[in-house]
Amino acid sequence: MLVKVFGSAVQGVDAITITMEVDAQPGSQTGYFIVGLPDSAVKESMDRIISAIRNNGFERPRHKVLVNMAPADIRKAGSAYDLPIALGMLAVSGQMRAGRLVDFMIMGELSLDGSLKAVKGVLPMALQARAAGFCGMILPQQNAEEGALVDGLEVYAVTHIREAVAFLNGEGNLRPASVDAGKMFAAAQEAAMLDFSEVKGQEHVKRALEIAAAGGHNMLLVGPPGSGKTMLAKRLPGILPPLTPAEALETTKIYSVAGKLPRGSPLVAQRPFRAPHHTISDTALVGGGSQPQPGEISLAHNGVLFLDELPE
Repeated sequence: MLVKVFGSAVQGVDAITITMEVDAQPGSQTGYFIVGLPDSAVKESMDRIISAIRNNGFERPRHKVLVNMAPADIRKAGSAYDLPIALGMLAVSGQMRAGRLVDFMIMGELSLDGSLKAVKGVLPMALQARAAGFCGMILPQQNAEEGALVDGLEVYAVTHIREAVAFLNGEGNLRPASVDAGKMFAAAQEAAMLDFSEVKGQEHVKRALEIAAAGGHNMLLVGPPGSGKTMLAKRLPGILPPLTPAEALETTKIYSVAGKLPRGSPLVAQRPFRAPHHTISDTALVGGGSQPQPGEISLAHNGVLFLDELPE
């Protein structure tokens, strides 16, 4: 029997659809195998999945199970594939219905007791789910508001694997998460910021900062320690124009992929200020790495990047 479950992988700040094909092969041989260029975290997921299945009254499949993550030439990283693989294994072994799996993009990290943990990059995944024509997404409760920012996509928040199984079996009373993005955006923009008007004196520097903010120019601040360079730079976002909804969505995508969304808020609605230490590595500054992540330059998108003086 073959069952398909759909998830997503983040590339840069965008996402692509990942198809997890779960195949049960009857016979005397048993075992669980994942192919399709998974990293170590994905390979280790099978141990978490089997424990979660057993600890919640389900039977682990007693035959060979092969999980193919397509497209096979795209590297799959992280623990967010736990839930879709687990649901695919339950469906292929006849312990839940498989019919509704094709309607949803599913992501989530499993604990050994079957509860779900938050994952990174949900906003670009939700945008991809809408573009790919899925009816909705099934996500951990902690990520539901972030996914619900995307109009035209129903996002269902689950806290446990049993909730996901019941929902896909047509049981329970889960309702799509609801977020008033406009109200949330307005409230976040009104949150307190460091105020440029608090700066006393420094008139020539303030005038230069106003010109730089108005024209979108770079600026070099030179002075001895304690003269107010960082203090002034931190207040520069306060005199920049407010983020537009489109700019807020762009910035939120970057922070979502990096796992740096503000606690308690799924939306970045104020211009970011980033001040990396002068010992920062090139990769941390510009982004990249073996599993590419946004760097400080990307995290300062639509905001301010303050680079302190480098030691000689």
